[in-house]
Amino acid sequence: MSSDPARIDVHQHLIPPESGEAMRRRAIALGWPAPAWDVHSAVAMMDRRSIATGMLSFPAPVTAADDAAGPGAGARRVNEYTAEVVKDRPDRFGHFAALPLADVDAAVTEAAHALDELNADGVIVLSNEQGRYLGDAVFEPLWAELDARAAVVLVHPTAPPVAPVPGLPAPLVDFPYDTARTAVHMALNGVPGRYPGIRMILPHAGGFLPYAAERFAVAARLSPGLTTDGLLGELRRFYFDTALSAGPAALPSLLAFAAPGHVLYGSDFPMLPEEWALGFDSGLEEYAHWDAGQLDGVNRGSAELLFPRLARS
Repeated sequence: MSSDPARIDVHQHLIPPESGEAMRRRAIALGWPAPAWDVHSAVAMMDRRSIATGMLSFPAPVTAADDAAGPGAGARRVNEYTAEVVKDRPDRFGHFAALPLADVDAAVTEAAHALDELNADGVIVLSNEQGRYLGDAVFEPLWAELDARAAVVLVHPTAPPVAPVPGLPAPLVDFPYDTARTAVHMALNGVPGRYPGIRMILPHAGGFLPYAAERFAVAARLSPGLTTDGLLGELRRFYFDTALSAGPAALPSLLAFAAPGHVLYGSDFPMLPEEWALGFDSGLEEYAHWDAGQLDGVNRGSAELLFPRLARS
């Protein structure tokens, strides 16, 4: 257990009761253990792992093609449920509101509603929407709205629009691949620099991004007007969480690449079973090369800057 009993977990999920069966089926289809969630088990997990506050989000598509109420209805249901959970325990939970990216106008409307009326701490978007990545011009109205609000955005991975490798669960290999794809796509299209008010968090240390950043930066040589240093600067605007990523090879790579203060603690509970995650918590605590105050920043201090309501005097 961490010596700091006050972690802010920026990558923690919830499953509304009406979504439990759909989430179970989705996990099985992806080759992953079916998660279960309730408030009591979440708080108990947090107490065991020195997490003071978990920023809750719904990590699956919220737009159903057959929803007669429209593309934003699923997101609204999820967000109103999550807001009630946070209202009951604002000390223990925060809220990233889900957005229906299949309809950008509906996503803009839901972002405004969630941030203004539901007091969401930020929003969550998936790494691609039916194969359309987040650097696509269709999403510009959403980025403009979120930039004007200086919003925090969790860019959660989902399955890429390619066939999975037989026998390999998509969350194990394809999800980090998709995180890197959408991050590089956004950087090549100038999204982070064009909307500097947005603070974007990439889960799981950005997938393969820190390790391969210099390789990705070569793409600037293929694009007039870009430089490798400029593209690396775009990529270093992202924040990163540590879920599944505090191993002895991944953690040094992440710390070498990320801008100061841009590494945050993440658990990925309950999508990542707690017993699978404890070794990564230990990896953070046992890492021998932290600079002074750096681990405290990962555990809490850097997240306090993103979420001032959680700041301690």
